[in-house]
Amino acid sequence: MPVPTHPRPYTETLANGLRVTLRHVPGLTRSAAVLRVAAGSHDVPLAWPGMAHFLEHLLFLGTERFPAQQGLMAYVQSHGGQVNASTRERTTDFFVELPTASFTGGLERLSDMLAHPRMYPDEQLREREVLHAEFVAWSQDAAAQQQHALYAGLAADHPLRGFHAGNRDSLPVPQEEFQQALKGFHQRCYRTGQMTLSLVGPQSLEALQALARQFDAALPVGDKVAQTPPVPLMAGSANSYQQVAEGRIHQLFALEDLPEGSAEAMAFLCHWLNNAKPGGLLAHLRHQGLAQGLKAEPLYRFGGQALLHVQFSTPAAGTDTLVEALHDWLSFFAAQQDWPALRKEYATLLQRRQQVSGALQSARADSEPLENHLSDAGATALEQVLRQLGVVDNFSDRWHLPAANPFLREAPPLANANLIRGQTSAHRGLRTFAQDRSRSRRERSAMQFSQALPDTGEEGAVFLRWVLASAPAEGLPAKLQRALQDVSEDARQAGVELSFTTTGNQWLLKLTGLQEPMPAVLESALQTLTQTDGDAPPAEQDRPLIPIRQLLKALPEQGLESAATADDAAHLWTTSRWDGLALGLNARTQSAMGLALSRIPGTADNRLAPLPAINGERLWAHLDTASGEHALLLFCPAASQGLDDEAAWRLLAHIGQTPFYQRLRVELQLGYAVFSGIRTVHGQTGLLFGVQSPSVAPAELLEHIRQFMDALAALVANLDDQTLLQQRQALADQFDAASLALKDAAELLWQARLAGHPSDYLTQLAAAIERLERPALTAAAQRLIQAEGGWRCLASSPSPGAPWRTAQ
Repeated sequence: MPVPTHPRPYTETLANGLRVTLRHVPGLTRSAAVLRVAAGSHDVPLAWPGMAHFLEHLLFLGTERFPAQQGLMAYVQSHGGQVNASTRERTTDFFVELPTASFTGGLERLSDMLAHPRMYPDEQLREREVLHAEFVAWSQDAAAQQQHALYAGLAADHPLRGFHAGNRDSLPVPQEEFQQALKGFHQRCYRTGQMTLSLVGPQSLEALQALARQFDAALPVGDKVAQTPPVPLMAGSANSYQQVAEGRIHQLFALEDLPEGSAEAMAFLCHWLNNAKPGGLLAHLRHQGLAQGLKAEPLYRFGGQALLHVQFSTPAAGTDTLVEALHDWLSFFAAQQDWPALRKEYATLLQRRQQVSGALQSARADSEPLENHLSDAGATALEQVLRQLGVVDNFSDRWHLPAANPFLREAPPLANANLIRGQTSAHRGLRTFAQDRSRSRRERSAMQFSQALPDTGEEGAVFLRWVLASAPAEGLPAKLQRALQDVSEDARQAGVELSFTTTGNQWLLKLTGLQEPMPAVLESALQTLTQTDGDAPPAEQDRPLIPIRQLLKALPEQGLESAATADDAAHLWTTSRWDGLALGLNARTQSAMGLALSRIPGTADNRLAPLPAINGERLWAHLDTASGEHALLLFCPAASQGLDDEAAWRLLAHIGQTPFYQRLRVELQLGYAVFSGIRTVHGQTGLLFGVQSPSVAPAELLEHIRQFMDALAALVANLDDQTLLQQRQALADQFDAASLALKDAAELLWQARLAGHPSDYLTQLAAAIERLERPALTAAAQRLIQAEGGWRCLASSPSPGAPWRTAQ
């Protein structure tokens, strides 16, 4: 399949000064906006550090037209979208993605909150406490502190050395001077000349232009404000320094006076510097036992300056040895005469990335001034970057350019698309839709090629699950994951996301993305997994996750069977049972995938048992998070696996999501990581509540969650009929396959298969939601409170005792 060319988006500057980028992508199911403000943490008055971040938070608290319960966050959550914001050194970005039918309402709320924030004093005081809690957690987090410490070698007066997080001391809300400065910063920076709006969606270019003009008309008009250029990154003549900390060596390069195209030049350089294939720097370091990992990235770019960070993980050599190898490779790379082969492959992988990007990914990419290849200007800039990095004319002969990515090559045509390539009678009856049009037979197969999603698009998905007869030896799952790293990276560049997750006695291999390279990716992944005997490179030292993320990572392990440990990887594979699901694949891809599927280890089994129910039980699992903060997850499975119960649980979660956040985070200020929603774990759908708090213990957090659940029935009862109907329809619309990205639809259908639902699950679930009436929803709230489907709690402290039972 030839890779199509994706040009840069349409750009223009509107009459009021708003710059817009517009990209029409017919195949998308959603629309997205990224609004970039040319002002960040380094642009606030020196007296009030943290003001830019604080203002970003305040904008989400509602306006007179759209109060918090009707504001952007609540609106996006009610329509199954996503919203976020980020304050960086010189920019502040707001991200919104929604189903296209509700996109206009999201843009209206975004423009209104940017233009007309309420900024009430009492709301400011509450939000400052949230920022202070974030600051406390940041100040206690070793990884965050190490990240900040990376700037210690810079000039003392460079703003990167300053404090910009914001806390109670730096944000004196009651002071009139602060209020004037806050409002002045908003008025000066949040106006049309300061903003760039990137819109991506299936709408026509004319429709996107109309949306952009409506957005422009709602904003305060004003010219762009010149941002103060920073002082030099480093004092004196030095332009680099090193740091050693916690199993890592950091090499930092301060670059100045960079020309146009330097951003794409550094992206190109970092891509090849991070490449792990033989002949490159990382492969050499691993082979020589000097270091296990390498990551190069620009930490900062503005006004012709850039700070390039190269991190060596798990080093077994001194700084001088590693930096010498780095300089030697850079000198080799600089001598490659315009990098024609690398530029060609790089352009191809960027085009593949665009092919599989969702609306929000595309909008975020369009907000950056980068080409979809290394342009001539970028190549010229790269030469200057390399000169500043100190390259020389002589270097060792150990290096060579990496081999081409095999998955970026066009697949050869099949001799006969009606046959599975390499099929024999020993292949356990694997069949494609082209060979077997019987739905009942397809759905009884261990490997189900489902027609639940259309096969007319470029993308598809494959899920393969193994249930092990024995538990793997400690460390084996991590070794398998590391062995897949190179295959996974090549696949990602070719447009296929490959993941291998191991939870208890279940292993899952998942592929989503472009169909064309998928058969080769699957074959390579299976070969790698089954030929790895535990001799993969040792693991890098992972940075610890924050407590709530540790709990989320552990949640899928709960309730899985345990078995005796087996040390032999080959024995684990051959004694396992497997099943699978493929979605969106056309007949050509199914045929091309036959050889790979014939090599699946283990015994095909289409009768794998679902996760056991915990009806009526209250199970507590304690996870030591090694943190001074508290965290708790409460997972409440639906009362049964029936679709009516699942529909009720989903609607309860939909209605309660915003009030839960408002109650525990805004009103009670229990913590900054507060969320609720639906989560499906191994086919079990349930309500998930999560809180991380710096001061409130898990038992008390649980009591607040229980009190909120007690109020759910009243919340349902107090909704007027029109609002309930709107909420119900908005939720049902989220399961329309035409409005779901293939990746999201595939995940829903895989979980439905684990739960034993038929292939028309999405249609049946939407219908079950649409027929939900208030009495049934109120009854479901009572069944939730009574733990009819069970409660499963993961927490950073031990069980409080009855009625909780410690999980095994």
